[in-house]
Amino acid sequence: MRRRSTGLRIAAGCVCSLLFLGVLPRPLWAASQLEVQIDGTVIPFSIADLAKWVRSDGGHRSELSTWFSLLAPESRAGMLELLKAPVILDRSMARQLLNSWAGRQLLDQIADLVRVDDDTEGVIVLQTINELLTQQQQISSLDLLEALPAESVRLDLDLLVQLASGWRMQLERQQNLVRRLDRIPLTASASKRPAVSSQDSDPWLEPRLMSLEVSHRKEPLEFQLWLPAEGAPKREQWMVLMPGLGGSPDHFRWLGRGLSRRGWAVVIPEHPGSDDEAVQALLEGRLSPPGAEVLPARLKDLDALLKARAQGLFQAPGQRLVLAGHSLGAFSALLSTGARPAPGLARRCSSVLGDLPLSNLSRLLQCQLVDVSLPKQAAPNTLSAVIGFNSFGSLLWPANSLSKIVKVPVLLTGGTLDLITPPISEQLGLLLAMPADPSSRVVLVEGASHFSPVRVEGQRQGGRGEDLFQLGEELVGVQPLQVQALLEQEVVQFLVEQEQSNAEPRSTAKTLHLKLGELHLHRLDREAASALVHQ
Repeated sequence: MRRRSTGLRIAAGCVCSLLFLGVLPRPLWAASQLEVQIDGTVIPFSIADLAKWVRSDGGHRSELSTWFSLLAPESRAGMLELLKAPVILDRSMARQLLNSWAGRQLLDQIADLVRVDDDTEGVIVLQTINELLTQQQQISSLDLLEALPAESVRLDLDLLVQLASGWRMQLERQQNLVRRLDRIPLTASASKRPAVSSQDSDPWLEPRLMSLEVSHRKEPLEFQLWLPAEGAPKREQWMVLMPGLGGSPDHFRWLGRGLSRRGWAVVIPEHPGSDDEAVQALLEGRLSPPGAEVLPARLKDLDALLKARAQGLFQAPGQRLVLAGHSLGAFSALLSTGARPAPGLARRCSSVLGDLPLSNLSRLLQCQLVDVSLPKQAAPNTLSAVIGFNSFGSLLWPANSLSKIVKVPVLLTGGTLDLITPPISEQLGLLLAMPADPSSRVVLVEGASHFSPVRVEGQRQGGRGEDLFQLGEELVGVQPLQVQALLEQEVVQFLVEQEQSNAEPRSTAKTLHLKLGELHLHRLDREAASALVHQ
């Protein structure tokens, strides 16, 4: 009897785990019958009993309520709350997300977990959601279960356990990276925080707002031009800094201001269709979420800016170009060197997408490139370096695949709280795909996230302010202003080293493990990165 009770608890616990799975759509029951498969055993439930149990707040007595009685009281309460609560809060935004490329991929993979009759691609689920959204603004799990036009639904909890094991392994790799970093002896420790670039309105430290007529867009391409501050050193380099997906030039005023103070000219373009206005359009349900399909236009934006400067349409002092960007902007910078996906991308993607890449969301965007045609492109003649904040490309470029393509030093930065472009596979792995340039490096900041380099109006030193729609620390990371100050210091040092190497032998990236208050910064050369990845 004890063995049977234990098995029931395991099955009920797995059902509860599926309910907590944070992807749309939520777990599904069929209109007439739900079948749960675990350990090769199929256990049937009645949707009618489930609905009565929910609407009676767990008071309805049936065989199903006997199963749920095996759960702890807090688990039963959580299940009731999840079944009643809306899983789709906004009709317009949900439609755009579910009909996007990424949404279709997730539905296709969820269809292996949740089999509605013989539907292997999630078509019935998507159709049912869209039909419900024509009738109501919000949808609960129970609404969806009762509306599915199916004879039966099979929940494959054996596959869910397998997927969960894979996710756990990925998270453990991330945690092990932090532990290995913490074991490295400190190079230096300081209590004084680095100076944070202010949002003052010094007229010498404000950008010029400019626009450029381009053939590939209906509207002019707008950009910010940060010119060197008066009295700053003359620099050989100038920079184009590209924001990430949903990013705006205003998000990087901190870096434009910091570099202009030190003598560098910085151009930060707006990328219509993948900027903050595109995200706002998604939130309002007017547009689908932008993805890899925006890359050709972004590459043309950069090409237009470089040609306009060469033709004297705007002045940005410097002879040598540095391409920089955040996330998708960093990815765009790498593509602008002429790098294209290594052969076998479709095969690599078929493997990772089958595992639902929730611990590395950038893989969804990388795999979309299978269906995107990129223009042929060669690296600009004056290109001297590439800087990528929270960059990615591990699926596109396995180890050493860029060794004969990217011929300039690179600085890649990341954070240990980043689950969109996790550093162990993306920044560290990407460095190992590059040529063995002695001055290339990865800078990792413990406690930083994918969004740490992004600053919006209202951020305050020592707090998050109004940043990123009030996301929690898990997504924004700790002390974002201090992270930005550390990253600014690393960018400046990297640029100075590149200017010095123009007249001298190329400098070598010196490893550094620095503690500043709660933050730990790790600067890693290729050898140190390889050791961390392969431990």
